[in-house]
Amino acid sequence: MSDTLEHPVPAPRAHRIDHELPVAYRTVAGFVTDWAVNLSRGGLYINTQQPLPVGTVVRILVSLPGANFPVDLAGKVTRTNAQGAEPGGEVPGMAVEFVDVDDDKRSRIEAFVERLREALPADERGSTTRK
Repeated sequence: MSDTLEHPVPAPRAHRIDHELPVAYRTVAGFVTDWAVNLSRGGLYINTQQPLPVGTVVRILVSLPGANFPVDLAGKVTRTNAQGAEPGGEVPGMAVEFVDVDDDKRSRIEAFVERLREALPADERGSTTRK
């Protein structure tokens, strides 16, 4: 038996900002509302006790503060944590990578993430390298 992971955890592609945002998405059970607990220009992590399987394509409505309406995005589940939080670990949920995002939506998300990043203390801002 191998000690390697069946589904290795991908490295984050963009600097993530810890920030809670309401999100909604459709599952086979219906429409679900949860909270994203961090966000980057390329995706988000949704706190949920019932994560969707890795590889699932999902339509997500993200409510950005100050916006008149939610941003409607397509995403793909890239990893899950169904076991729950270990002491100091990640909360249960799923990481979703945005796919096929048009320029307007990408600009709105990037601007919001940048505003959050700039509000952090200088030593917590992280890299501004775009990937």
